[in-house]
Amino acid sequence: MTVHPSLQNYADAWTHSIEAIAELVQPLVEGEWNRATPCPGWSVRDIVSHVIGMETEMLGDPRPIHSLPRDLYHVRSDFARYMEVQVDVRRHHTAPEMTSELEYILIRRARQLRNETRSPDHVIRAPLSTEQTLEQGYRLRAFDTWVHEQDLRAALGVPGNLDSPGAYVVRDLLLEALPKVVAKDAGAPANSAVVVDVTGPVEFLRTVRVDSEGRGTIDGAPSLGPAVTLATDWETYVRLACGRIRPDEAEDRIKTEGDPELAAAILARFAVTPG
Repeated sequence: MTVHPSLQNYADAWTHSIEAIAELVQPLVEGEWNRATPCPGWSVRDIVSHVIGMETEMLGDPRPIHSLPRDLYHVRSDFARYMEVQVDVRRHHTAPEMTSELEYILIRRARQLRNETRSPDHVIRAPLSTEQTLEQGYRLRAFDTWVHEQDLRAALGVPGNLDSPGAYVVRDLLLEALPKVVAKDAGAPANSAVVVDVTGPVEFLRTVRVDSEGRGTIDGAPSLGPAVTLATDWETYVRLACGRIRPDEAEDRIKTEGDPELAAAILARFAVTPG
C-alpha cells in the first residue's frame, strides 16, 4: 500500500498489466519478438523496449544518448522522436536480454511503489523536458501499459484482460478527451448532443453536450434527441481512440445514427493518443 490512496488504483493497474506483459513475452522465441503489432511501426520487441524505457524514466535513470536513423517512417513528431530513442537503442537486443531487463525493471519499480512517500502533487519529469505531478505520472503509466499489453495480445493472438484494472483507467482518460473530439475537433454544432454507447467487458453510455458557445461537456445521462449516436464494442472503441485502427477498418463494428457528416467527422478525429 502506498502512503497516498489516490495513487493506489494506478499502481495496482500498472502492476497487473506489466506482470501480464512479462508473462506474455517470457516464452517467446527470437523470431516472435519481431512480430508486427497494431501500434504503428512497432514490433513486439519495440513495445517491450518502450515499456522498459518509460519505467526507467519513472525511476529517474538517465536517458540513453542515441541518434535515431532517418528512415523511421512512423516517427513524425518531437514526441515520437523522444519515445523512439528508448525503442531504437534496444532494437538488436536478444530475447534473453529483453526478458532479463524487463524482469529487473519490474523488481525495481515494484520496490519504488512499495516505498513511495512522495505526495500525489509532487512534481516529476515528463517527456520532452516537461513536468507532471506524480499522480499524473502514475496514471499515464497505468494507461500506457494496459494499451501496450493489448497491442501485444493482438500481435501474439492471446486475447484477455479487456476488463482488468487498467481498462478502467484507460476508459476514464479516453472519456476525458471526448468533449474536445466532438465539440472542437469535429465541430459539432452549438446546443447539440452526441451519445456514445459502448458494450462489452467495459460498458458505458456517455453524452457529450455542446453548449451555446461551442464548449463540450460529458455526463452519463442519455439525450432525448442527439445529433449523433455512435455504438460500438469496448475493444473497437479502444483501438479507434488509440489510433490502432481506422474507422473504415471497423465499419462492421460501428453503428451510427443521426447526422452522417457529423458522425464521420467525429470518427475521423477519434484517435486521441500520440502513439
